[in-house]
Amino acid sequence: MNRRNRTVLVLLLAVVLASGASYAVYRTVVNMPVREVEVATVQVAVAVENLPVGTRLEKQHVKLVDWPASNPIEGGLFSVEAAVGRGLTSSVSVNEPLTESRLASLESGAGLPPIIPEGMRAMSVRVNEVIGVAGFTVPGTRVDVLLTLDARNGGMTRAVVSNVQVLTAGTAMDQEQAKEGKPMPSTVVTLLLTPEDAERIALAQSSGSLMLVLRNPLDVVPTETKGIRRASLMGEPDPPPVVRRVQGRQARVVAPKPAPPEPKLYSVEAIRAAKRTEEVIR
Repeated sequence: MNRRNRTVLVLLLAVVLASGASYAVYRTVVNMPVREVEVATVQVAVAVENLPVGTRLEKQHVKLVDWPASNPIEGGLFSVEAAVGRGLTSSVSVNEPLTESRLASLESGAGLPPIIPEGMRAMSVRVNEVIGVAGFTVPGTRVDVLLTLDARNGGMTRAVVSNVQVLTAGTAMDQEQAKEGKPMPSTVVTLLLTPEDAERIALAQSSGSLMLVLRNPLDVVPTETKGIRRASLMGEPDPPPVVRRVQGRQARVVAPKPAPPEPKLYSVEAIRAAKRTEEVIR
């Protein structure tokens, strides 16, 4: 047998031995028994689908899944019946655990009322697409409310309420486009207010037109301005305050007299020989 044949024979033998060893290892791994590690679990209630805030939970909205008992969910629910009939106070995603902090009490019902914090009020304000800051007043944003009075009421604009939260925009309390930051055109915006601020806006709606101004949610400094009048907008000084005079028991308000107009000035050009002069005559 020459050298070439011996080389081919050795290679074939090596391939056969390697194939046999690989097959033996494969069969050994396949026939190894599966070792299952038992982990203690409990069943918790989770959402079957994405649910917006204000949804009243039904049986088809909730399911039970196994959850590691070593990592319990604080305030979690352990039965479907514990969640049915209660309203969501915040939106939940699919397979997200339902907790007591995300649900209103059974007596509160569903919709908007359960998400109003104690001591606060929800008030709806009619707006248009421009007043609603081009549709970007989505739930969760913070706004200032400006009041504009017409000329009969003084022609003035001023912030009457500042840094208030938008609860809802339009008729849907939570839309997918709002989550994505897209504009959400609406004609009604519901604001979360203190009782005092609700009174101010109620009076403002009947006194003039309202405008919403978006603000950075991290900016919590109250808006404190003196407002601006029509005269100041055109560069004129603000009118002096109204003088109140009392005569006996009767009080009457006297408007300040307007300042007399400045006398007109006339310019006359005189030419005497080669000399030209200009004189001002009142």
